[in-house]
Amino acid sequence: MRIGVVGAGAVGGVLAALLDRVGHEVVVTARGDGLAAIREHGLRLDGGWGEHAARVSASEALTEPVELLIVAVKAPDLTDALRANGAAATGDVLVVRNGLGAIRDARDVLGSGPPILGGLALFAASISSPGRVSVTAPASLYLGGSPIAPAVAEVLADALPTHVVEPFENAEWTKLVVNQVNALPAITGLSVQETIADAGLRRILTRCIRETVGIARVKGIRFEPLQGLSDALLRLVSLVPEPLAEVLPRLMARRMGAVPNPGSTLQSVRRGRPTEIDWLNGAVVAAAAETGRTAPINAALTEMVHEVERTGRFLAPADVVRRV
Repeated sequence: MRIGVVGAGAVGGVLAALLDRVGHEVVVTARGDGLAAIREHGLRLDGGWGEHAARVSASEALTEPVELLIVAVKAPDLTDALRANGAAATGDVLVVRNGLGAIRDARDVLGSGPPILGGLALFAASISSPGRVSVTAPASLYLGGSPIAPAVAEVLADALPTHVVEPFENAEWTKLVVNQVNALPAITGLSVQETIADAGLRRILTRCIRETVGIARVKGIRFEPLQGLSDALLRLVSLVPEPLAEVLPRLMARRMGAVPNPGSTLQSVRRGRPTEIDWLNGAVVAAAAETGRTAPINAALTEMVHEVERTGRFLAPADVVRRV
């Protein structure tokens, strides 16, 4: 199958390399040093799913039709990416993005044209150098939000573990809980594992997760099972005493393994790119406002990430604890 991957970054680069490895014709979009490196050396993959050099066609935008269009860009870039590449889709469009409402946002741009489904990448990956992506924690890709999801999952399952999950909106909320680990690394410059190992930061993360679960409950969300998280577990975490609830972030860190995971938001900060924080912790703040409530911990973390974006200076863990 001819597959286009818009955004050969950490997640998109992994998907493109794995799909090339199982024999699909893959074309990707990239820019700057990444584009030059892919054109010269190929898209190189290493880490948890082995090594592979994918000799994919690369350009700043897709110019030829593709049967499956995978859009794997950061949330702030989604609209521009779809406007620049949506016309290349002759079949299905898969939007792999953090945050809530990915399918709705894509439909706002593409209209009633191609079928659109959503994707949630639970594997952890990072860009180790231009044109090279590393899988730091292998895990599954989840698809949903459309009747075409099973057919697309069947195509992708040859390349990586892929599952269908419905209702997709509920699964987006579960991934939003997973993504709670992103803010503190972006604020401190530490890895996810290091932030969870710090007692003060771990307490903040635990309270942030509990706050997120509480807002989801008010909105009537039932969390879909993803990566060891379930509705019953998250309900329990929101009810037990805080020291017991801290077991959850410890388990999340353990699942990541020993390879330092910077988190996607810190990667954006390091590259000088706009972060997705308004679609992560900021999404919880917005959801709380819709119900007439507040989410002060999520709001504080969102503001601190924006502060780091503005100033280029990370905050010491003790300062973060004091401010929260």
